[in-house]
Amino acid sequence: MTTPRFLLVSPRTGEEIAAAERGDFLRATGLAESDLDQVVIDSTDAVVGSLDGYVGIFVGGSPLNITTDSPSAYQEHVHAQLAPLVGGPLPAFFVCFGAGFVTDLLGGHVGRTHPEAAGPTTVELTASGRRDVLLRDLPHEFPALTGHTENIVIPALECEVLATAPSCPTQMVRYGDHTWACQFHADMDPQAMKTRMDFYRDYGYFNAKDYDDIVATLPEVDTRAANQILANFVRFCADYQPR
Repeated sequence: MTTPRFLLVSPRTGEEIAAAERGDFLRATGLAESDLDQVVIDSTDAVVGSLDGYVGIFVGGSPLNITTDSPSAYQEHVHAQLAPLVGGPLPAFFVCFGAGFVTDLLGGHVGRTHPEAAGPTTVELTASGRRDVLLRDLPHEFPALTGHTENIVIPALECEVLATAPSCPTQMVRYGDHTWACQFHADMDPQAMKTRMDFYRDYGYFNAKDYDDIVATLPEVDTRAANQILANFVRFCADYQPR
């Protein structure tokens, strides 16, 4: 029997960071190397391509911002590539940047009211989250890793809010029955966060003078529940039948 195949779409530039991100998703999902393909949208020539043969899609984070006043041609291209994945024929899971992207695409509002510095956050499931197929076997409150300068201010009307947090009111949403987006990094463990911080020291995700202090606290963060969400998504996709 052929193992289900997944696609990771990485809307970012840089071969090393893209490779590190793929490693993060492999670890969090438990997928084998051969089960996770990756396409990196690093230019206006890069495209998602055919989805034939895949059972699910992950969309990784990005240094792009939805709140950018004048998006570049590259960012507009990224948006055009990602838009068909929202509510498309295959289950999709968007991480970090994707939370804002999905919200904006569906008519919600993204702003900079509740940024979170790189490091731990506390995720709290809503009543809807406790019933969600990806979340219902998780603790109602669990730690995760995060780092973002913009956030969902007003969720799209068509989205169900699944998780919140004291530091950022909307942490995870679902659109329809097979598209999810989370603000926190369900793909990361402490080492992954350190690696990501090393790549993006000057992007405003944390104060550079706090780097050593943040890194020192990372090993204390238990990301197993957050990572389990992606493993649950893999199981969901294997059994998913379009309505």
